[in-house]
Amino acid sequence: MDLLDGRLKFRHLTLITAIAEHGGVSRAAEALHLTQPAATRTLRELETMVGVPLFERGPHGMSATLYGTALVAHARAILAEVRRAGDHLASLREGQTGTVTVGTLLAGTSVLLPRAVSALKRERPGITVIVREATHDVLHPQLLAGEIDVVVGRLGPAADAGRIRRTALYREPIRLVVRRGHPLLDSARELADTIAHPWILPLEQTALRSELAQLFLRNGLALPADRVECTSILTVRALLLGTDMIAALPELVVTGDDRLAVLPVPLESVRRTVGTTLLADRPPTPAVGAFLACIGEEAAALRAALGEEAALDPD
Repeated sequence: MDLLDGRLKFRHLTLITAIAEHGGVSRAAEALHLTQPAATRTLRELETMVGVPLFERGPHGMSATLYGTALVAHARAILAEVRRAGDHLASLREGQTGTVTVGTLLAGTSVLLPRAVSALKRERPGITVIVREATHDVLHPQLLAGEIDVVVGRLGPAADAGRIRRTALYREPIRLVVRRGHPLLDSARELADTIAHPWILPLEQTALRSELAQLFLRNGLALPADRVECTSILTVRALLLGTDMIAALPELVVTGDDRLAVLPVPLESVRRTVGTTLLADRPPTPAVGAFLACIGEEAAALRAALGEEAALDPD
């Protein structure tokens, strides 16, 4: 089929991405400020054009068919590139505008990212920053599809090495964190001493969870049976302050928080390298370039604050 014969319109692409996101024509129409008949007619036009069904109805709404899934993926990439083109032209024309869409790896950038965004907004208040928080398995496909400009946080596995560019910024140790006054602060010296208390563990999809599981295994221990699995830093902090739970958190999350304390239990094998991940073949817009410059400056300040433990291994 020839989709370059002039019949395929941006309204078709916008609609199918909205249907895939919202799970139905009516909700997609509402999000796009269309009437439902107009949205239904546009979907029928597209399905007639491609000659295959793109969505099917189920008990929980509409879901994409095999063909719909494929076309939606391409539609998202096309729309993302068009948005980027508009941002690029705007930033070139005005110098101080544009949009930066940042993917952040959960609690991994609770200090670096806010500082970088604050610095950017001081220098260029006309730039809009959109932050999307998720795990690596969610953010990586969005980066490849052009839906986000840069991922900031713990550097993930080197998948698609030819397509992405990873820049390490600093290394940050992981600490076992509890509330001030926790009974283990005076007694815990090794991992086994913590097992009798409830834990907060990261989700299974995270690299930190995998490293903690390996650490427990090396110490001849099973993962704590009494646990909560969570990666929301706000929820984790509230649980720590209100209970006797233990959480493994990046050191910078604890620094300066006088209501939290670090257990004297060494975790030498668990540390993370924080950095940025971008598409290698996509030149950053001026807005993204300004953001990356701010990230680099703030990371240098954090390296100094963390001392020798933050130093990166030489190439």
